[in-house]
Amino acid sequence: MSGDLVIQLAQNALMIVLLVAAPMLGLGLIVGLMVSVFQATTSIQEQTLAFIPKIVAVFVAILIFGPWMLRIMVGYVTNIFVNLPLYIG
Repeated sequence: MSGDLVIQLAQNALMIVLLVAAPMLGLGLIVGLMVSVFQATTSIQEQTLAFIPKIVAVFVAILIFGPWMLRIMVGYVTNIFVNLPLYIG
């Protein structure tokens, strides 16, 4: 197993992680921004108001994008296991 192959596998793994995490992070970011604007306009500084909508948004993103994320991860792991003899040899 050459160094180039290891770097390529690590790069692909990082791209898969970014791709899978993007929907949850993006939705959490959008909801957090909306809650911050709401808190700034109403002068409500309740701490739980900032966290609970973001948690709910992330769970909704997992429910919506979960099958897609699972398909991406299973495809990547299957690709690694199928090509494992080529990587070792």
